[in-house]
Amino acid sequence: MYHSFTEMPVWQNANKIAVEVFNLTNELPRSEDYGLTSQIRRSSNGVASNISEGFGRKTNKDKVHFYIMARGSAFETQNHLIYGTKVGYFDKIKAQELETNYSELIFELNKLIGYLG
Repeated sequence: MYHSFTEMPVWQNANKIAVEVFNLTNELPRSEDYGLTSQIRRSSNGVASNISEGFGRKTNKDKVHFYIMARGSAFETQNHLIYGTKVGYFDKIKAQELETNYSELIFELNKLIGYLG
């Protein structure tokens, strides 16, 4: 049993990937500050945020709701990575690595959701 969401491997992984996404977006053009930069940073951080919020909920039903929201944010971030690569903003190899990391994270969230659901 975890005493803090920070002890959860799934949160640790989500937080680590969010930092990598943040660093990836540092080189985006200023014209994207309120576009792709904001959207991908928000969705990537939303994964870890929803995991932590779910941890703080009392019932399994509430927990599952937030873990499902985290999964949705992971898919959204994958979409932003694909788009950013196609328009030439991101290095294809680095973006593919992050997409794979999100796929693995989604798998872990699915296991957690299945266990609690």
